[in-house]
Amino acid sequence: MNFNRAVIKVGSALVAPDNNGCSGKYILAIARFITECQQAGKEIIIVSSGSVAAGRQLIKHGSPIPSIPTKQAMASVGQMKMMANWQRFFDVPCSQLLITHGDLKDRQRYINIKNTLRILLENGVIPIVNENDTVATDELKVGDNDNLAALVALVSEADCLFILSDIDGLYDQDPRENPKANLLPEIHEITAEIYAMAGTTNNVIATGGMRTKIQAADKAVENGIETYILNGSRSEVFQQILKGENPGTHFSAKQAATKARKHWLKHTLKSSGKVYLDKGAVHAVIHQGASLLPSGVSQVDGDFVAGESVDIIDAHSKKAIAKGICQYSQRDLLRIMGCNSDDIITLLGCCPSKVIIHRDDMVVL
Repeated sequence: MNFNRAVIKVGSALVAPDNNGCSGKYILAIARFITECQQAGKEIIIVSSGSVAAGRQLIKHGSPIPSIPTKQAMASVGQMKMMANWQRFFDVPCSQLLITHGDLKDRQRYINIKNTLRILLENGVIPIVNENDTVATDELKVGDNDNLAALVALVSEADCLFILSDIDGLYDQDPRENPKANLLPEIHEITAEIYAMAGTTNNVIATGGMRTKIQAADKAVENGIETYILNGSRSEVFQQILKGENPGTHFSAKQAATKARKHWLKHTLKSSGKVYLDKGAVHAVIHQGASLLPSGVSQVDGDFVAGESVDIIDAHSKKAIAKGICQYSQRDLLRIMGCNSDDIITLLGCCPSKVIIHRDDMVVL
């Protein structure tokens, strides 16, 4: 199975299979798979459910369906246990990222999340992402970790999404009701009929079912991310993946992730300003595949904020040579243009990024 960067979503049924705190029952095989991927040079991000289940027995509650404040308290204490449970299976460090839908909708926070993930992966750290259940309101919640995993795959520019649960994949009928239901190994287009095949979840801890997994796959494949729904409770599944086999349901991407992103940058994202480059920076961007540094910027036009798209202009020919997502606002860029990256913190009092536009956020025209 050919992928370079993958997001692996691990459901509550795997993290806390007995709804009574964290367990290594299934996590051990998943961690071994992740370690083998890292040893093969692949980058892995985990989106882990289970904080509420991990803290369930530590917070008093008198109902099988706890109140929202009670569940938030469970998540608060359970998150610590869940992270400790993951870390004990790895020799490399893990990191914790708690985010909400509001973080992903805000341009600056989106850029911050993206930069953080990028640096963690560059340093061999395993990011473990979960929704910030202790503070998220209904308006700011993604609501389930299947869809959160798809959004994390988008912000991290992953090329593969593995959704692990206690089910083998998508069936044409509910296998709990019909033993003759057939597993669907390949889905090339997600239609209304595919959504109609989604059943419900019987897990009182889980926040999603098959429908949310299909929703996540829908988001991912539209952006060129190959997506798999797999049974993470079966250790042999991971050996099959490493052999290039498909042990579950594969939702095929409509185009390569890189191509999808470049198309989005070039044709969909509207530019809010212009950044003019000197001769050296133009050569570095076009011929060396370099990121754009502040030292190469000679002029800035437009009124834009960090996270918006800008046209990159050759100051000599006045022609657009590239387009990209700027890490700085027009106001801040005017203050740091032409300077060395090491001087940014002196000029602005902070340094969100040493590059103006990262190569991954740029398309050469």
